[in-house]
Amino acid sequence: MKKNKKTSPPHLEENDKVILFDGVCKLCNAWGNFIIRHDKCHAFKLTSVQSQEGKDILQHFNYPIDVYETMLVVDGARCLEKSDAFIYVMKTLGFPWKLAIIFSLMPVGIRNYLYDRIALNRYALFGKYHYCSLPTPDHEKRYLTASPVASSLNSPDN
Repeated sequence: MKKNKKTSPPHLEENDKVILFDGVCKLCNAWGNFIIRHDKCHAFKLTSVQSQEGKDILQHFNYPIDVYETMLVVDGARCLEKSDAFIYVMKTLGFPWKLAIIFSLMPVGIRNYLYDRIALNRYALFGKYHYCSLPTPDHEKRYLTASPVASSLNSPDN
């Protein structure tokens, strides 16, 4: 599902593309590491949904700030969720990752059903962190701000 607003959300500059992720979810942290490693053009910034910036963006698009069921991608005044967000990110990363657009041939209901099976069971399947910390200095510019994000997003031993 796509949500459009007439105004851009708070904390974003004109051309920002921001991925909002669950900062205590181990799978979501791995996704953040994947983005940092493969987003060679620095197309995306990251922010956790637990950060103040994340909460402000969630509220802007009328998402709850205490229950996180999907990754979100914000591009200007547009917000993508679930499988649409995943496909958009993969397409933007370029080859070979953009080959994931093949999934866009599936009906969105089926794609989102599969997405939800993982997203709604992510803590049971992959685990959860119980604390947050700041990004490492070399990755600070990849975040919407230097506010606290998920704990060991950049820790090689997790």
